[in-house]
Amino acid sequence: MRLRNKIAIVTGGGSGFGEGIAKRFTEEGCKVIVNDLRPEGGERVAKALSAAGGHAKFVQGDVSKAADWDRLLKTTLDAYGSLDIVINNAGTTHRNQPLLDVTEELDRVYSVNVKSLFHSARAVVPYFRKQGGGVLITIASTAGVRPRPGLVWYNGSKGAAIVTSRAMAVELAPDKIRVNVVNPVAGDTPLLAEFMGSDTPEIRAKFVASIPLGRFSKPIDIANACLYLASDEADFITGACIEVDGGRCV
Repeated sequence: MRLRNKIAIVTGGGSGFGEGIAKRFTEEGCKVIVNDLRPEGGERVAKALSAAGGHAKFVQGDVSKAADWDRLLKTTLDAYGSLDIVINNAGTTHRNQPLLDVTEELDRVYSVNVKSLFHSARAVVPYFRKQGGGVLITIASTAGVRPRPGLVWYNGSKGAAIVTSRAMAVELAPDKIRVNVVNPVAGDTPLLAEFMGSDTPEIRAKFVASIPLGRFSKPIDIANACLYLASDEADFITGACIEVDGGRCV
């Protein structure tokens, strides 16, 4: 098992990519704290993983709040005694629409997609420094590399998340803290309808047509990339961005 005896926090773990990552990690021997803003999703995932023989606990929290990150770290240490991996997966979007039609929901997009990285680092980096290392992985988006029309502010938030994470990688390398990024292409997750603007067969076909391998990403695709970056096999990799995109960014 590639993550045996490792402890991970997965934010946004109650659905979509986060659920897939939490599931894959427990299959590889990792003990997982499933964080989500919505208890119904997070509790469901943690119970399912535990019932399947894994080790998982749900901790409710808003990743855009400093106090929630402090509580998340404390609960993890109380439950499992240590922490090795943080997957900053929680994210949100505004509806696909002209840039001037987006309202103050923009604040929430940047708080969840970008400011959460600040709160995560402030809470976790001192602990990682004390123990001599750790792993941070940001789930950003190909939208931050190859922007899509109608998602200007979302694109910007994901671009900021990518650059921020890579800058962190340079600064934290002497502390043996690795920071990497996974950039999914559009995935069939609860946010897809907002991301596309509407969910119809015609719009789905339009988005899929932009992906050379001809399908949306799946949670298992993102989970497998995270598994590699979180494992000891990636011990010499930091500051990397892996596009899990079916060739869209080529």
